[in-house]
Amino acid sequence: MDLDNLIVMANRIGLFFAAQPDRDEAMAGIAEHVKKFWEPRMRSQILAAIGTEAGAGLSEIVAAALTTHRAMLQPA
Repeated sequence: MDLDNLIVMANRIGLFFAAQPDRDEAMAGIAEHVKKFWEPRMRSQILAAIGTEAGAGLSEIVAAALTTHRAMLQPA
């Protein structure tokens, strides 16, 4: 899948969960949603983009959520 589309989708998920008052819960919600609903190839692609120029479009909360919960998001 196109990385730009993945970034847009991830940022939309982030917008939804960012409304939660507890930042840690919001980040856990983002990661759980990605784990549940994204196929392994999509997760691998977005995780590889974190911290690179290609992933610069990720919102701060999404990048933090994916980084913090990277272990649970790694495809098996």
